[in-house]
Amino acid sequence: MEFDKASAQFVYEAQDLNGTEKLAAFLANKAEPGTVIALDGDLGAGKTAFAQLFAKHLNVKDTVNSPTFTLIKEYEGRLPFYHMDVYRLSQAEADELGLDEYFYGHGVTLVEWASLIEDILPPEILHIYVETVTENKRRMTLIGRGKRYEQWTKILKENGV
Repeated sequence: MEFDKASAQFVYEAQDLNGTEKLAAFLANKAEPGTVIALDGDLGAGKTAFAQLFAKHLNVKDTVNSPTFTLIKEYEGRLPFYHMDVYRLSQAEADELGLDEYFYGHGVTLVEWASLIEDILPPEILHIYVETVTENKRRMTLIGRGKRYEQWTKILKENGV
């Protein structure tokens, strides 16, 4: 599949956590079974905060926290929500875990530190790079790969959040 990065990219600047929540709500409302969102960014950039807000808008009632030491946490909401943190996982270990069952399953998968397992991610994903601009402000670059995610970035580019 040809990928035109420029046409499938949207850069969003959240002035504060409320701005982050607006983007998370938009994406959660678009989510359907098999949705995969890859998150990357420096430590403390806001990946887990984004995941928590995303889960909130999937109607997850449980407290969502970082799965750093458990790797995968599963939650029930409008759709099953699979929250992964692969920071401490090697590519070989990731291969053995059978993550495809999550990626191609009936729920929504959000992967923190996704670039560490890039080779096993589905070809169609929404990749979000989170950058700290100031203490409260975040820049999020969304890159859609695949028709569904390219459409999402197109809608965001045309209408904003």
